[in-house]
Amino acid sequence: MHKRPGFSRSAGVITAAALAGVLALPAASAAASSRDHHESGRWVATWAASPMPATPVSLAAKDDFSAKGFRDQTIRNIVWTSVGGQAARIRLSNRFGRRPITFRQVDIGIAGAGAAVRAGTSHLVTFDGRRSVTIEPGQAVVSDPVTMRVPAATDLAVSLFVPRKTGPATYHSDAQQVNYVSGPGDFAGQTSGAAFTTTSQHLYFLDAVDVLASSRVRGTVVAFGDSITDGYHSNLNANARWPNDLARRFLAGPPGQALGVVDEGISGNRVLNNSACFGIRGVTRFLRDVAARTGARYVILLEGINDIGFSDLPNTGCFAPNTNVSAAQIIHGYKILIAAAHRAGLKIFGATLTPFQGSLYYTAAGEAKREAINHWIRTSHAFNGVIDFAKAVQDPANPLQILPAFDSGDHLHPNDAGYQAMANAINLALFRGHSGR
Repeated sequence: MHKRPGFSRSAGVITAAALAGVLALPAASAAASSRDHHESGRWVATWAASPMPATPVSLAAKDDFSAKGFRDQTIRNIVWTSVGGQAARIRLSNRFGRRPITFRQVDIGIAGAGAAVRAGTSHLVTFDGRRSVTIEPGQAVVSDPVTMRVPAATDLAVSLFVPRKTGPATYHSDAQQVNYVSGPGDFAGQTSGAAFTTTSQHLYFLDAVDVLASSRVRGTVVAFGDSITDGYHSNLNANARWPNDLARRFLAGPPGQALGVVDEGISGNRVLNNSACFGIRGVTRFLRDVAARTGARYVILLEGINDIGFSDLPNTGCFAPNTNVSAAQIIHGYKILIAAAHRAGLKIFGATLTPFQGSLYYTAAGEAKREAINHWIRTSHAFNGVIDFAKAVQDPANPLQILPAFDSGDHLHPNDAGYQAMANAINLALFRGHSGR
């Protein structure tokens, strides 16, 4: 679920052609995988966020630059590392752009207070040895490695200077983090935050950060889902999403069991239908956002509550088209994602849909769908394992609703304590013994 109104770009039945499309691993990922190993460690994704099309101007929040884009400005994105390493590289995306975008200068460093970068940590990022890179519409680029110490569980600042008008910007809507935009000029290499006079709770152009980790880091877990995975209603700047909490559990565990955790949740996202506000549907974006992530070995799937709930909202704005999808159709979508994961050599764990009684779009019919889907997740043995998020956050006195101590207040999204309870419910033994791709 998401708070903004809007409208849908497209919908449709999942056809055999669509199934074939999600099962075809992009050629770019094969090239990337050949660079994942290094004599002193392995490259793994430490942070990621699913790219989204720009939100139309009429629907955008005040701090959303995605529709109007940027010109002669520097964007400073703040992102959190799930594992550390001895080098970093970034991925910039123009996936949904309409024109080529030039980044004249890009820098990365350890984030300081506010928009500042910690003194002595800022590094220039290059692309094929050049400080400037131009990305064509529909494309993305991975930078050269930057030799720097990247601590785990630490905020990085990635600064992007765009000299010319970008047009609508590929972005990620709900960052749960304050990010920064400057006035006119190139401030990418400056450690001071003084030039960054505008804040935004969205991420722009940056969709992944990899680190060259030690051999004790075995790969990356990809959390794939909607706003509950995106951490909606978690405390701002706290990195209190359940994927962050899971990453902390891995970091606190025994040596040799460490895994990166990246968050590919999109608020309002659905398994079966696209939206101009809530991103590309899960069955279409899965391989781009999951299998193509560096070092990906495991997937946790938590998605479907919006497919259920949007069916019972007015057929306007972001909630259109509200096709009244059935539990069987959502389960079919899961089967597509399971097949795609297995074709890519990934283990995929199914997470039960959490309670939503009392929320904006709760109905008895929707609850019946949730229960049917959760029964299938628990009993079908279609996944490599099951994570019972519903049980972790439900009220024992009324399993149809979230425990009040875990409820953010909207009766759909957990609060920080609820997200921690979700992470605590994950059996870490699920992530042992998989040889990977």
